[in-house]
Amino acid sequence: MRFRATAALLAATLTPLMLSAPAAHAATPAAPYDFNGDGRRDLAIGAPGATVGGKARAGAVSVVYGSASGLKPSSYKLITQNTTAIPGTAGTDDAFGSSLASADLNRDGYADLVVGAPGEDEADTNDGTIVIVWGSKSGLSGGRTLVNHNQRENDRYGKAVAAGDFTGDGMPEIATGSTGRFELNFVSGPFTRTGDFSGGGNGGSFAYGSRPLAASYGIEYLSTGDVMGRGFDQLVVHGRLEGTDDAVTSLVDGSIGNFTDWLVDLPAGYVSAVGDIDRDGHADIAVGNHRETSADPAGAKGGKVTVVYGGPDGRDPDRAPLVLTQATAGVPGTAETADAFGSGVSLGDINGDGYADLAIGASGESTGAAATTGSVTVLYGSASGLKLSGATSYTQNTAGVPGADEKSDRFGGRTSLLDHSGDRRAELTVSAPGENSGDGGVWSLRGTTTGPTTSGAVSFGPATTGVSTSGTPGFGSRLGG
Repeated sequence: MRFRATAALLAATLTPLMLSAPAAHAATPAAPYDFNGDGRRDLAIGAPGATVGGKARAGAVSVVYGSASGLKPSSYKLITQNTTAIPGTAGTDDAFGSSLASADLNRDGYADLVVGAPGEDEADTNDGTIVIVWGSKSGLSGGRTLVNHNQRENDRYGKAVAAGDFTGDGMPEIATGSTGRFELNFVSGPFTRTGDFSGGGNGGSFAYGSRPLAASYGIEYLSTGDVMGRGFDQLVVHGRLEGTDDAVTSLVDGSIGNFTDWLVDLPAGYVSAVGDIDRDGHADIAVGNHRETSADPAGAKGGKVTVVYGGPDGRDPDRAPLVLTQATAGVPGTAETADAFGSGVSLGDINGDGYADLAIGASGESTGAAATTGSVTVLYGSASGLKLSGATSYTQNTAGVPGADEKSDRFGGRTSLLDHSGDRRAELTVSAPGENSGDGGVWSLRGTTTGPTTSGAVSFGPATTGVSTSGTPGFGSRLGG
């Protein structure tokens, strides 16, 4: 295990704003993505390339609600910046829906949705903005713009978002990624529908660390979970190495005032997921790096995923990371150039045994005569960690999976493992952002005691949930959860 302390760090401490009375708190906050409080997780689908009100690439988010039978595409909420009571106005290249996160921010018993629009023009071009959309018994409605404490120092605010308790104070925070001088910022709760953001916040730069990040790329992806077993969340932060476009990934403890003075190096990748694979009370981290070694020295032929087991100080020093490629014994398939294995990763309990399972997308996988059709591989958790036996793989050619493999579908571009039915087993949800020449699509397979089943699999595209198919909406470019 290696710890990295940054030197001569540029950090900002932000002064809390005027206090306002917090909303009444629910006895138990809702689980993330349970927007209507029915005990079933809902699915947020980003389409940042969607045309809205004639504005190309303005962006949209579709939320499909869960039901006893899993996702129910006929029960959905379309959210754009032209939606009634949602702040802002849809504009060309806003890319609303580029990032998604969820938590019960106002502690009312309903999860809320956080949406990034990094292309939004505020005081300047590409300032970016973040919108909170409020949950309720009837689902999502109404919203407000999240304050940007460092607007002068960053651009493309909302390039990445995460939500959780990052400081251990029992209150939620929103972590935001951007480009510019201060790439990572926290906005502290309590969060209310109106009034000031009374909790303040802080931010910092990674530009002077032992692995300095390129400010032009900024923070590109965030995931979160209780890796250290302390009862609150830590952040997995993804950026690019200064002077290159190689990935850099770190674990951040937001409870430290100058959080950039304490970083744990993680295997370099572009996406990640956090969940407790071995049920030891420390969440584990799966880092996806879809690139070839010729493009990123930390990559692999066909791409790879590295599982880092969590411990009290971040990484468990007694357990070596588990490196997975399609050349790993027990992993279906063959490692081939440009498979993009690791393009999407997610952790959740598919079979209800209490151990988090891992879904890995390989959006560049070629099946049959078609190129970049894509696939998804599922591996299962256990008391000893991730198992390399019993893994299964799915494509659009798998019996029972709707549709057919077509060139450039990119099935597996993103994956999600959330319990949409309330049976304590996660559904395997997969997106193919390239489906139908860039329209995009989403597939969901029910979880069972033996893993995902294709029986009753659900598939739908942007038009089903009200997203325009003009241009290339890229429906499913982001999946919440």
